[in-house]
Amino acid sequence: MSSGTAQRYLLTGVAPLGGEPTDLLLAGGVVAAVGADDVRAALGTGTGADGGHGLDDVVTVDGAGLVALPGLVDLHTHLREPGREDAETVGSGTRAAALGGFTAVHAMANTSPVADTAGVVEQVWRLGRDAGWVDVHPVGAVSVGLEGASLAELGAMAASAARVRVFSDDGKCVHDPVLMRRALEYVKAFDGVVAQHAQEPRLTVGAQMHEGVVSAELGLAGWPAVAEEAIIARDVLLAEHVGSRLHVCHLSTAGSVELIRWAKSRGIAVTAEVTPHHLVLTDELARDYDPIYKVNPPLRTQADVDAVRDGLADGTIDIVATDHAPHTREDKDCEWGAAAMGMTGLETALSVVQQTMVDTGRMTWADVARVMSTAPAAIGRVEDHGRPIAVGEPANLTLVDPAARTVVVPERQGTASVNSPFRGRELPGRVVATFLRGRATVLDGQAVDRAGQHAGQHAGGGVADVPGVRS
Repeated sequence: MSSGTAQRYLLTGVAPLGGEPTDLLLAGGVVAAVGADDVRAALGTGTGADGGHGLDDVVTVDGAGLVALPGLVDLHTHLREPGREDAETVGSGTRAAALGGFTAVHAMANTSPVADTAGVVEQVWRLGRDAGWVDVHPVGAVSVGLEGASLAELGAMAASAARVRVFSDDGKCVHDPVLMRRALEYVKAFDGVVAQHAQEPRLTVGAQMHEGVVSAELGLAGWPAVAEEAIIARDVLLAEHVGSRLHVCHLSTAGSVELIRWAKSRGIAVTAEVTPHHLVLTDELARDYDPIYKVNPPLRTQADVDAVRDGLADGTIDIVATDHAPHTREDKDCEWGAAAMGMTGLETALSVVQQTMVDTGRMTWADVARVMSTAPAAIGRVEDHGRPIAVGEPANLTLVDPAARTVVVPERQGTASVNSPFRGRELPGRVVATFLRGRATVLDGQAVDRAGQHAGQHAGGGVADVPGVRS
């Protein structure tokens, strides 16, 4: 079915934020009407979806049982292009994002060449615009070449067509406190934010996994929690001193949660993210030396998992960010010590949050919208995403079937890499449709290109039934 180019979509019986079912009409790139009566009035018919009135451009999606969310926004995505197109491209990564329910992603700067100039961030931004699956907002490097020696062209990147507002050396820590202070001072001029990869490098030399009982038993060099916590403690104090915004990437320890909680109690402008994999996976998985579970920061203990869930539930942790980190088979299918760190996550993130937070009663779907759409859009200063599902707002929407159960098959996902830690696991929920400014990028659980053609990839492996769609 080639309905991706239709001008209008009628979503019947969907539940915005998990509330009461209603009808939504998407037209002209915005939410044109909400509620059955207003939808009928907008369509010019009193007899239902088309009523024989020749509304050939209306595609009706049966949304019974579906939850409508504002399109998800990821503040932490690795798209690898330019430089490592063998692992991922902007096209394949953003297609994966759409399949996962995202309408905007922030592309990290650790590419080759590094995104430390206006030219490189504009290249990534244009690649995202040309691909058309989601809006791509490049993250600029804090330091030249991610080397931590001198500031990159922060002002030029902010003033570029890409309008960069998030800066990070992610993959490396901005370990020099003087450089970190200067970066925090600089970004204040254009309301930017420094996103820190909190890892004291001198405490993690040669580290392979979380430092604890399991690392001692396996004989692998440990990565202590204090290496993360020491940088967070330093940086929240710097942010307070400078009066600037700080964001902490992929927080992973119980101590880190307490530090963020303390900083917020002092009124410091700090935000923090947790990844889906740190909400559910622990260092016990390393016992088989399977490098699929090797990640930075490492998987921690069950006590840490419990703490980050609590922190997300009570608002200490502001958002969920995927840290989608695709790698080639050659970089992952090897011995633990030589394997690259990282996991894919765009297409499983929403399911993991449903499993760990919604299905356990810790969060509602409205909370999910906050931590996966509204708050990340606000942190990244993305104005047209994370908006309410209301008349006149941009039609950036995700429809999810919370009752579906899906077995993860990485080879059937949209990403170019298969290093998912959830291979073979059954996860709840399934993205049925994603709309970017009213255009379907995913429909019937399948990616839909700009020409309205299915792109051959299925959300979550495509093993569950989906509601009907008709045009």
